[in-house]
This record gives sequence, structure tokens and C-alpha cells, in this order.
Amino acid sequence: MYRIQKTLALCMLAALGGTCAAAVAAELPAGTVIDKANIDKVKNDTFDGHTIASLLTEKLEWQIRNSGLTIPLGHAKPVQLDPKYLEATRKNAGKAQFDEKTREVTGWEAGIPFPQVSQNDPFAGDKLIWNFYYASPEGDVINNKVTFLMISGDKGLESTQDWVFQRYYMKGRLSGDKPVLGDGSVLSKTLFAATAPEDIRGLGTFTIRYDSPKVEDSWAYIKSARRTRRLSGGAWMDPVGGLDVLNDDIYVWNARPSWYPKIKLVGKRWILAISDARLGYTPSKKGTPDEWKTVDLKNPPYWNPVQTWQPREVWVIEGTPPGEHPYGKKVVYMDVNYPRVYMGEAYDKKGEFWKFINFHMTPSTGEDGTRYSSSIQGDIIDFKARHASIYMFRGYKLNEAKIKEGDMTYSALESIAK
Repeated sequence: MYRIQKTLALCMLAALGGTCAAAVAAELPAGTVIDKANIDKVKNDTFDGHTIASLLTEKLEWQIRNSGLTIPLGHAKPVQLDPKYLEATRKNAGKAQFDEKTREVTGWEAGIPFPQVSQNDPFAGDKLIWNFYYASPEGDVINNKVTFLMISGDKGLESTQDWVFQRYYMKGRLSGDKPVLGDGSVLSKTLFAATAPEDIRGLGTFTIRYDSPKVEDSWAYIKSARRTRRLSGGAWMDPVGGLDVLNDDIYVWNARPSWYPKIKLVGKRWILAISDARLGYTPSKKGTPDEWKTVDLKNPPYWNPVQTWQPREVWVIEGTPPGEHPYGKKVVYMDVNYPRVYMGEAYDKKGEFWKFINFHMTPSTGEDGTRYSSSIQGDIIDFKARHASIYMFRGYKLNEAKIKEGDMTYSALESIAK
């Protein structure tokens, strides 16, 4: 009898405790900053109806507790997809075919290839990454002026490098009257090259990406020889220059999905992500930390973003790269409403956390009026090396009419180097 009474008493205390906790929990206002000092206090509170605990990924919470990350909260804005993008998806519905044996896709021309993906589909992870690979709404012609901040977690800003990133899509186009240019065999052409300082000017790659399992054709400029040379087929997983970035880290995930032996959907959840970013480049403050106002260069480890974070519902997708890839596993978080990846985690062959890749998105508009979403800042943080490469847009243009397909050749590397 005593045990029964004791058990009932404990149950009542537990129930009262739950009631008290619920009473204490609050809906946090926009502008609230989550940091190491208050994280335990606010974890049970809510923002936009979601508990803070449920919005924090394991690695985000770890960075708040161990790496000085602070997260100011902001309300999420609805995703505004361009009507041409939606129409291309509707018009081409059912044309893209997924081969379960090869895990390849055929028949795609424009729009989202698989607009309806069931979580119960054993190939859901593959199809979602194909949606991102083919139909991430970033522009038909991309011209980004980028500065990389090379940051030591112990010493702070070490140096800066200016780069240009240009990508010309041959398929999936929304501008003009044709979604596909040429015979459809080429997906895109990409120029990614350093422009300053002088000692690295011209360093980088020019890449032709085919719409087939065929590996990309890539060329690099060899400064000592003053000429370009063709790279091996494994360049897609190589480091970029002296950065903390692999070619496969561009846009968080850059590889053709079938090059990963395994991709699986882990699930669907809400997270905090940077989806309404602001440009951080302030040329009037040149030579001071305020030149790059959206990076906390004043406080260790000197690489944390100074942006507002919003709640976003995402797919959590895990990819297993081939054995020769530096990573043992990559986990990415992709918006459920449109195929854009906000962040990723890279793990080594032992399964230990290695890198955090965080891209800052913002709504953007091409010169032709087409609406897109651009990643105007990105953090690639190597926690093993305590080093980061933070890219910052100094400026960007989408769908410039003056950039032609004929401009996208490997000779552009030599032109930049001169």
C-alpha cells in the first residue's frame, strides 16, 4: 500500500512539474539572441510555435556551447518562387525518369524533376538531391564577385582572397525562350578563379559539367608554366586552391547525385537557418573588422556569422561519398518548399565531425526580372584544423545578357592571370 501511495505521489509531482514547466515556457520575441549564457534557460521556450530545443541541430547547439556562436531570431518570410519556375515544373511533370539500378535521371529539361517525393520512397533521398542538383533556383547565368576570409580560430583574420564565380546553365533555363541550349549533353559551365592578390591571380578551375554520369572536364591554370592543363576526373572532390573548401562543397553539395554510392533521407524537421541574409561587405570600412560586418572578427573564434536566423522546415539527407573522397559522410539540410540547401555537416572516415558548411540565403532578382534565391555568404569551418574560409559577396549579378556561352572557356583563366 505504501509503495502504491508513494508511486501516486511521485506521479502527481511529475505532473505538477510538467505543468509548471509549461507555465514558465514562453513565446520568444523576434530579436531574441540565443547564446551560451541563456541556452539552457530558453530551450523549452518557443519561437513561431516551435521549441528552441527542436529548432537546434546537434551541431548548432554544440557550436553555441563550445564555439561562441550566437543566434538572433527572426521571423521567416514565405518563399517567393518565380511563376516561370513553377510553370516549368508543371509543364514538365512526369518527364524525368529515375532509374533505380543506376540511380540516374533521364528526360529532365527544366523545373523540379520530382515535385512530389514520399518519405516512404526507398529512393527519396536520391530524388530530393536530384531536385537540388537540377532545379536549385539560383539563376541561368551567375556572376559573383567573392572575397574569401581566411580565419584562424586562435589568431583571427589571416588574409583575404578575391575570386570570381561564374556559372552558365545550359539546361533548366527560365530566361529566354528555350529551357535547353545545344544538344542537351552539357548541364553547365563554371569558372571559379582567384583575381587577387597578385601571387594567386588566375588560380582556379574551368569546368564543363555534363548531364550524364560522365565525369566533368576541368582545367586549371598553372602559374609557373603560364598555361592551362586538364585535370583528372576526380577533381570534383579536390580542394579549391588553399581554401578550406572542396569542389564538392560548392553550394554545400556540388556532386552529381549518382557519384555518391548511397544517399538516404533521414527525415523531416524544423531548424534555424539563415534565409534572409544581408550583404556584409562595407568598402568604406576597408582595413577594419567592420569591412566585413556580417562576420564576428572581433571575438574568438573570429568566424561566427552576424546574421538573423529563421525557422525553416527541411529535409535531412545523408550522403555516403565514394571511398577516395576525403569525407566519410555528409549530412545536408534542404528546404522542403524549394530545393535549396542551407547547411551541411562533413564527417571523416571515423565518423567524427569535421566541417560545418553554412550558406546564407536571400531572395534575389535577375536582370531580366526572374526571381531567385542567392547564397551571398558562406561559412566553411574546419573544426579539426580550427580554421575557416568564409566567403562574402562584394557584388553579384544574375542573368546578365552580356555574358554569352562563348565567353565560358578555359582561356578565361589565362585572361584573368594576365
